[in-house]
Amino acid sequence: MAIRDHPRSRSNNMALLKCALVFYFAIAFGMLQSGFSRKRGPRVEVSCPTAPIPVKLGEYQILVYELHVTNFDMVPLTLKRLEVLANEESGEPLSTLEDDSLSAAMIRVGAPMMSADSSSGAKDVRVIEPGARNVVFVWIELPASRPVPTSLKQRMVFSASTANGGNSTEAVLEDFRVPVSHDPVPTLTPPFNGGIWLAGDGPANNSNHRRSIFAIDGHIYSPERFAIDWVKVGPNGDSRHDGAAKNENWWGWGEPVLAVADGEIMEAVDGIPDNTPRVLPPVTLDNIAGNHVILQIAPNRFVTYAHLQNGSIRVRLHDRVHRGQVLALLGNSGNTTGAHLHLQVTDRNSVLQSEGVPFVFPSFTYFGPGSDYELNKHVSVPWMNSIPPGNAVVQFGPVTK
Repeated sequence: MAIRDHPRSRSNNMALLKCALVFYFAIAFGMLQSGFSRKRGPRVEVSCPTAPIPVKLGEYQILVYELHVTNFDMVPLTLKRLEVLANEESGEPLSTLEDDSLSAAMIRVGAPMMSADSSSGAKDVRVIEPGARNVVFVWIELPASRPVPTSLKQRMVFSASTANGGNSTEAVLEDFRVPVSHDPVPTLTPPFNGGIWLAGDGPANNSNHRRSIFAIDGHIYSPERFAIDWVKVGPNGDSRHDGAAKNENWWGWGEPVLAVADGEIMEAVDGIPDNTPRVLPPVTLDNIAGNHVILQIAPNRFVTYAHLQNGSIRVRLHDRVHRGQVLALLGNSGNTTGAHLHLQVTDRNSVLQSEGVPFVFPSFTYFGPGSDYELNKHVSVPWMNSIPPGNAVVQFGPVTK
């Protein structure tokens, strides 16, 4: 016998259907939750202000960049390990930083650099306080023959103490990506017509230039990422003779400074007195570079020559200059205590409000680290199409126009 469709039966059937639908969606939602669930991970913001541009340094290609890590948690976080992998690879990392090697690559913003050695009483620089920012300076060396990755995957392991001081827990940021830039690296001729020079505070992960970050008008900049302080080495194997009290006693004083490429003068500042050696005057944003010239050599590529001799600048704004042309004389003005040339290449027409980018010289002879240099006892290795390493002694040949 057929069951008649009684109104109450329809109502009961609809109620059963609704229950079934609710139960079905509850199961489906639970499946979605389980399918898409993941651990919260560390409560940090990580940023990379500037993508690395590969550049040759001797037998290697180097990738240089910074990771700014800000703690958004309520407790201190300790960065325990940083692994950098190429592209989508999950095998051997290109670089692994932990313990002392990681501490040596980090700074705490607003605090002096400290050792992680707890016996010294200094706080571990890997510890990021709530609301604070620490910076990791990454320096990766790859064999020159190895293809450069298109991106770099960062795996960052953090530990955190519980709010009541209990045992620490680990959290992992698995996949923070840093793209690798394809921007061309400019080839410069030397800024001097030959001679032996110390590449003071030049490209190295622990140099003062490398660690300089400027906060100006609400933004941060690293214009000195690859900057070099060029100090001339004289025939006595030293940077000066007859003492250091006079500028004239420095071998580089008055050296003609040359255009490293064809280009246009975008800034020329003169009239700032030269300093007495070993005496630093009050430094401001306006006089930090002393007498200086900025030369544009390509779109978004600017060369800064700083600390030039007062009254020596031979070019004016918007002059067109040619490779090897004399721009000024080496001096001792601005933020300096001895005669040298500060040279940097940046992406904007500004000494400080710009990002430092790499460059290479077509050839020079590498004489080894300045700390080991002896006049008649040193290595002598030709380097081609390379940036010089920091604090190395190098020899340039004459510049041909």
